[in-house]
Amino acid sequence: MAQVDSGLELSWGSLFAAAAAATAVLGVRSPVNGLQARTFGIWTLLSSVIRCLCAIDIHNKTLYHITLWTFLLALGHFLSELFVYGTAAPTVGVLAPLMVASFSILGMLVGLRYLEVEPVSRQKKRN
Repeated sequence: MAQVDSGLELSWGSLFAAAAAATAVLGVRSPVNGLQARTFGIWTLLSSVIRCLCAIDIHNKTLYHITLWTFLLALGHFLSELFVYGTAAPTVGVLAPLMVASFSILGMLVGLRYLEVEPVSRQKKRN
């Protein structure tokens, strides 16, 4: 009897099968192995969960700082791949995350000023 995969397993399996088929057809060998790809995927998932939690609880200073650090790490990672290691070309696939991280950092730094001021104004409203 065949085992039925869950939807998540099926989508992950089809995603990896499509990537394997594309590389086989193009004859391109990827310098990234499966472990590196899964680690990067988990990092992406973790940072997106942290960012969503920060959007839900924007007044949590600790979570706000952790979220800011995720953008700083992403910016540092893509800049180092582009300029230090030379493993990435300045294409849309690299420039888009650089722009998102840069604008997010700027926005969060502006928001950080209001986050510091906000609890004082909230306390005045309560009194």
